[in-house]
Amino acid sequence: MRRGGKTLAMEDRSEREYPRRPMVGVGAVVVREGLVLLERRGQPPAQYSWALPGGLVDAGERLEDAVIREVREECGIEVGVGPLLGVFEPIQRDADGRVRFHYVVLDYLAHYHSGTLVIGDDAADLCWVAPEELDHFGLLPATREMIERGLRAAT
Repeated sequence: MRRGGKTLAMEDRSEREYPRRPMVGVGAVVVREGLVLLERRGQPPAQYSWALPGGLVDAGERLEDAVIREVREECGIEVGVGPLLGVFEPIQRDADGRVRFHYVVLDYLAHYHSGTLVIGDDAADLCWVAPEELDHFGLLPATREMIERGLRAAT
């Protein structure tokens, strides 16, 4: 796989399922002229669900840098990172009660700077959404709460 002129090995996702410890990630409430960026997830968990762009933090990477990188990789745009909006902790168990997925996600406000949306990396689809249209996307209550916090903080 090539990214930014560099050849990268395929990402190893084996530690994500049935992890020994929670995986740390970031999410971005990206705001542009009153609209919010939503991403249809292209990978499990929550594959094909609408959510905020984001992903795992790399070892040695600052949280804000991870937000910028993830939005660039998944959406093709450049953002500036604002304040931390909150923490989201999705945990999925299998039929036997074992933890199948466990993430600790720190959601940040992000302001659009430049670029055109390009579906990349883990995204299946992307769109800018007006706040009054959010009900049509089946968002998790926690996602909706982060978006509302982001919209309040952006004004």
